[in-house]
Amino acid sequence: MVSIENLSVEFSAKPLFQEIGFVINSRDRIALVGKNGAGKSTLLKIIAGLQQPTSGVVARPRELTVGYLPQVMEVSDTRTLEEETALAFRGMNVEEWTMKAEMDKTLIGLGFRREDFARPTSEFSGGWRMRIELAKILLQKPDLLLLDEPTNHLDIGSIQWLEQFIQNSAKAVMLVSHDRAFINNITNRTIEITCGRINDYKVKYDEYVKLRDERREQQIRAYENQQKEIADIKDFVERFRYKPTKSNQVQSRLKQLEKIVPIEIDEVDTKLLRLKFPPCQRSGDYPVICDEVAKAYGSHQIFQHVNLTIKRGEKVAFMGNNGEGKSTLVKCIMGEIPFDGHLKIGHNVQIGYFAQNQAQLLDGNITVFDTIDRVATGDMRTKVRDLLGAFMFGGEESDKFVKVLSGGERSRLAMIQLLLQPVNLLILDEPTNHLDMQSKDVLKNAIREFDGTAIIVSHDRAFLDGLVDKVYMFKDQKVFEPIEKSSISLRQEKKAENVERQKAVKAEAPVADSKQNYEQQKAEAKAKAKAEKALKACEEKVERLENEIAEVEASLTEKNDMQLVERYAQLQQQLDEAMNEWEKLL
Repeated sequence: MVSIENLSVEFSAKPLFQEIGFVINSRDRIALVGKNGAGKSTLLKIIAGLQQPTSGVVARPRELTVGYLPQVMEVSDTRTLEEETALAFRGMNVEEWTMKAEMDKTLIGLGFRREDFARPTSEFSGGWRMRIELAKILLQKPDLLLLDEPTNHLDIGSIQWLEQFIQNSAKAVMLVSHDRAFINNITNRTIEITCGRINDYKVKYDEYVKLRDERREQQIRAYENQQKEIADIKDFVERFRYKPTKSNQVQSRLKQLEKIVPIEIDEVDTKLLRLKFPPCQRSGDYPVICDEVAKAYGSHQIFQHVNLTIKRGEKVAFMGNNGEGKSTLVKCIMGEIPFDGHLKIGHNVQIGYFAQNQAQLLDGNITVFDTIDRVATGDMRTKVRDLLGAFMFGGEESDKFVKVLSGGERSRLAMIQLLLQPVNLLILDEPTNHLDMQSKDVLKNAIREFDGTAIIVSHDRAFLDGLVDKVYMFKDQKVFEPIEKSSISLRQEKKAENVERQKAVKAEAPVADSKQNYEQQKAEAKAKAKAEKALKACEEKVERLENEIAEVEASLTEKNDMQLVERYAQLQQQLDEAMNEWEKLL
């Protein structure tokens, strides 16, 4: 479908990539991976036709349509959400009702509410504007989707919806993402950019990691053998260089040396760096206790009746869709905002807090290196550059002044600074937003070995998997561990209401005219039978979902597996949709 042939890009003396080539087929789901600065975003732009390579060709059919979502873009401020999204259908011959249904499904799937549809796009933040652009691209149904960090501004519900959309509706997809669970769930091929070339693996990301590690071990062995061969040749040349009887052999060895092509080893995986928090005094047994905590802004209730106790040493996650109150509860714990109820911080608790606004507190007039060097102690003083490299500040990046860094880079720097503080309660609000895979591994391992308590707000399922002991879900003004009451009682109440309503209607209904049209009676009977059949099917679906949820709940009482938590969230969402459908049928 799309053929990349002998593609090279040079921005300086060292090429970004050199004579690479591969083919994108019509049903490919490709994860494009590589270290920060390897050229992933550049390659997407070239395939999208927005940037020219130094040399090489991107060949594609004339009629091929491409949808490209960059990391940063400008969005118009002159229209409402609905008007802006409708632009996706320009030039298409689509029925208005079909267009409306597709728009509703996509916008709601990406987290918008119906009452948002009439709002001007100027009222939405940058993250929500990116959702608008993503919705437009998905509605165009292009032959090739190119997505650069599509989950950066999505919450757990919209990420899961996007996964299902790509699995069921998309054609060819190539994407860059640091969300391991997301790319594992939707891709079937992994293309790695490393050392200016590509390695093409016809497998999902996790399988690619295993194959890559095996490949690197082979490279290291081959490199060591080659270095031994080179050393042997040089040793022979030095020993016999001035012996006339050996001159032919010396010349032969020198030619042999010239022909050797140096073996390159793929970039070192920085996850090998071990980071340990500085020691801190022991906290009390219960660092955080919430008793009937509630928060509202005016008449808008964020959450209420929050009761939770976090024990010393626990690692807990706050999960849920945007706007459900995760960061708000964190701010309550930090004492940044007023709230109702009682919230107690335990004895000897030393809090280390990370949120996106923490980056604003950095000193802009010193370098990245000096920022970390000033807080590093003990063994870490000798590992500052390694630590910076692990968080994508390698080489000359560490000598930049903080004031020239982007918002994402500042957030990363604030995160490193926090990791070097002596604390016993970590509170991290979306810590992985600006990290790559390797940085996440370093952070995850550090938190795993941290002997204090951690509260982590995150949508990153792979990051939380195997890290947290407990998950608190935020939904519908409630905070709970992911075990809810069944909706059976709700169905029974609704059924009872419906029976009473039907009785009342029947009692009030006038006696039918004996001459009532037979065809009308027949049509009504047919419609009633169809409705009853649909109702029964819906009830069976609800019952099946409830049974599945019960099984997952039973497993969750034994272990906190992020795949189970993710499955639980999906089932709850499906159950909510089925219950809404069931209520409409009553």
